[in-house]
Amino acid sequence: MFQAKDLSEAQVAALKDWTEQGEQLSDLQRRLKEEFGITVTYMDMRFVALDLGLEFKSEEEAPEEEATEEAEVVEAVPQDGITLTVDRITRPGAYVSGRVTFSDGEQGSWMIDQTGRPSLDPNTPGYRPSQEDLMDFQMELRKALEEGGGMAY
Repeated sequence: MFQAKDLSEAQVAALKDWTEQGEQLSDLQRRLKEEFGITVTYMDMRFVALDLGLEFKSEEEAPEEEATEEAEVVEAVPQDGITLTVDRITRPGAYVSGRVTFSDGEQGSWMIDQTGRPSLDPNTPGYRPSQEDLMDFQMELRKALEEGGGMAY
C-alpha cells in the first residue's frame, strides 16, 4: 500500500501545485507515474490526498449558494416532513447519493454504494431516525430515484 510518507517533499509540493491547478485524483495518479515514475492505485491516491489534506476544485467553481443548487437534481415532495435530495455529482464510492432532512429537523447524507448497500450518515453523531421516518425515507428515496432516472427498485 502506497502512503503519503513514501513521497519526497518535492513530490508532495508537486501534488499540491497540481491540485491548485484544478487537477483531479486520476490526473494526480497519471502525473505521478509520468513525472516521477510512481505507480499508485486510485484508492491509494485517495488516501494520499486525504493524508495531505488536498482540496480538489470542482470542474465549475461556483459560489457556495449556486453549488448547493447544482448538487440537487431531484427534490422529493416532503411526506410527513421528510425532505430528500439526490446529488447531481455523486460522492466518491457511491452509485447514487444525496441529503435528507427528517421530520424532527435532523439532517444527514445518504448513499447507495456500487454493490447496492445503503448507508446514512447523520449530521448529529449517534442520531437514529424514528422507524416511521426510516420507512418514509425509503419511500421518498424510491420515488426520487425513479423520477430522476436513478436506480429503480
